[in-house]
Amino acid sequence: MKMAGIGSSTARRTMSPPVPYDRWLLFTVAALVAIGLLMVASASIVISDKQLHQPFYYLYRQIVGLVLGILLGSIIVQFDIILWKKIDTILLVGTVLLLALVLLPGVGHTVNGSARWIGYGPLKIQVSELAKFAVVIYMANYLVRAHHEIQTSILGFIKPMALLVLIGLLLLCEPDFGATAVIMTTALGMMFLAGMRLQYFIMLFVGVILAMAALAISEPYRIARLTTFLNPWAHPFNSGYQLTQALIAFGRGGWFGAGLGESIQKLFYLPEAHTDFLFAVIGEELGFLGMFVLVSLFTFLVLRIFWVGRQAQKLGRHFAGFLAYGFGLWLAMQFTVSMGVNLGVLPTKGLTLPLVSYGGSSMLVNCIVIAVLLRIDYENRMVMMGLKDA
Repeated sequence: MKMAGIGSSTARRTMSPPVPYDRWLLFTVAALVAIGLLMVASASIVISDKQLHQPFYYLYRQIVGLVLGILLGSIIVQFDIILWKKIDTILLVGTVLLLALVLLPGVGHTVNGSARWIGYGPLKIQVSELAKFAVVIYMANYLVRAHHEIQTSILGFIKPMALLVLIGLLLLCEPDFGATAVIMTTALGMMFLAGMRLQYFIMLFVGVILAMAALAISEPYRIARLTTFLNPWAHPFNSGYQLTQALIAFGRGGWFGAGLGESIQKLFYLPEAHTDFLFAVIGEELGFLGMFVLVSLFTFLVLRIFWVGRQAQKLGRHFAGFLAYGFGLWLAMQFTVSMGVNLGVLPTKGLTLPLVSYGGSSMLVNCIVIAVLLRIDYENRMVMMGLKDA
């Protein structure tokens, strides 16, 4: 009887359900969000009080976006990953239509000269964030369907590029050069990971770079951005103003920072301190140590996402694997560009730090991305335990 009891206990342990979700992934995301909320409050408190007479206006809006994202994510995490494979085309076509609608006068909402938002009243969504999500879903399914063609024929990557060019053109009409660069780079990275021939990848990569360069010099303000970041001190009160103020913030922060809430640059010196240039405020208040912690968390997050994707690939779940790779590339690209812009090593673009900078649409979509990644990891564990088919 005793031996039977031991055997039954062993069997129960073997067949017990897996740990629901990746704890390391959840911990890293929670840490990034917590840092983001703290720094958004610090970076926006003065401008929010001055302009809106409410010191925590932007913090409250960020919390609302986070709560909505968590609620939506808690629903989405229940959906089988195969669902996204079934609706990829619908999702992409819907996003293209929204990108077109946002350009119509009276439909799209313009902020700082860019028509990127659609919605009514306080319920507005930045369509470019949806476009990033939809493109990753579509590309993941395409790479599974056309896997052999991707590896053997140049047509394998020309077909999706035609659609991506259309999306890029619509984004540039807003204009949103940063989102266009992120989407194109993410798609290229996904095709490379799918086994695209190196010569084809180099040809396509060079073509995209040349196209981006042509677009970058096609508008005077883009030329100004390109030339300014090379020597922002040549025009410290004109085109180089934002970057010089960011560099001053980093210089003032030093190794350990001026202290939380002690930033001077956020006092109307550094524009967009709580959005595009939040990393500069982090550098000023928390110093090199704070920046190192943030970069380490993002690096671990991306590596963990790629690990989840790799596990899915090993289990034969290729769509889920490409999906994770795409999300990892997207977050890595956007973080790298945002950080590079703040540090003055890349031209200024309107890109935020994922999960950290202020932006309701960005937070909402990022929560959805994390929910899908958690579901991929959950299904990986179910397959490994024999509780689900690959």
